[in-house]
Amino acid sequence: MQNQGHEDLRYYLALALAPKVGPGIFKAIIAYSGSAELFFKLPKGKVAKTPKVGGKLLDLRNQESELLRKADELISNCQKKNFQILTSLHPDFPKRFKMQEDSPVVIFAQGKTDLNFERSVGIVGTRSATSYGKSATRKIIEDLAIYQPAIISGLAYGIDIEAHRAALAVGLPTIAVMGSPIGRIYPAVHRKTAELILETGAVISEYAPESTMVPGNFPARNRIIASLSDALIVVEAAEKGGALITAEIAYSYDKDVFAVPGNLQSQYSEGCNLLIKKMKANIYTGPNDVAEALFWSKPGEVKTVKPKLDFTNREEDDITILKLLLEKGEMEIDTLSLSTDIPLGLLSSKLLSLEFEGIVKSLPGKKYRLLI
Repeated sequence: MQNQGHEDLRYYLALALAPKVGPGIFKAIIAYSGSAELFFKLPKGKVAKTPKVGGKLLDLRNQESELLRKADELISNCQKKNFQILTSLHPDFPKRFKMQEDSPVVIFAQGKTDLNFERSVGIVGTRSATSYGKSATRKIIEDLAIYQPAIISGLAYGIDIEAHRAALAVGLPTIAVMGSPIGRIYPAVHRKTAELILETGAVISEYAPESTMVPGNFPARNRIIASLSDALIVVEAAEKGGALITAEIAYSYDKDVFAVPGNLQSQYSEGCNLLIKKMKANIYTGPNDVAEALFWSKPGEVKTVKPKLDFTNREEDDITILKLLLEKGEMEIDTLSLSTDIPLGLLSSKLLSLEFEGIVKSLPGKKYRLLI
């Protein structure tokens, strides 16, 4: 099941599923101890010095036998039901998770469990999708099919299930990220679609089989959709709801977020229009928007190459701007102006010129980053 030893897996799960050990604490423990097993073997004095943990989890070591027993039960249960356990030591575990501190450290999966697809697009929206929203979802996926991305969504009513079905219709792999425990399809009426997804894609959850399903699971799973997606497209969304939460998370992860503009009189366009207004999403007008943002090329095209950063024959202000963006990754224009002592008017002009050259990209929120 795993490309890690059975004993390593037992201790990994024992620690990962222990009470009060979230992803952040788990990662801090592993970074300090070296492995989950070593955490249980370290002297108490060293454990108390673990960053972000201190002496709070010393009592956890006294539960070693019980935690290992629960880990053994979980492994046995997953083997019987053919659920895959993907940990950060497994080759199929998403490498995209490494970029986010709050990403899960264990994923339970069914189907084609290699989650390191070359390209991916998340598509989310309201559960109360209109005919326009459903039609737009199908059109988006049909247009994106030539780039062969995996389609990520949440198996929910409305836009989510439409995205999965549209992906299946055009032969794209699709990943259903559930807020329910693995093996418990929710809503149950989507079971048939989930079974079809398993043939070319996967159904995944961070929740172990037969664990308790609580409402908070569903907002939490939105961060997984955002993390797995190279770009996120919001098709329809009310002013409040899960789709907007996912978009906000994707934006905080520095993902490319797009929103489909909608009818000003439709409540299910309010969220998309608001994202665009707040510059937290780009307007989605067609597949080229995504392809250009992610440097995708179609089969047979010469692959788009990111421009190389060259300081030759550049003005001093340009060099200052580029070096700072190279160091920081991305910056808001106000911060960039303060850091470079370049007046906002002049800075805006220079950034626009650099953007025309394809060296700098403007982002929602008046941010800029290098395209290298």
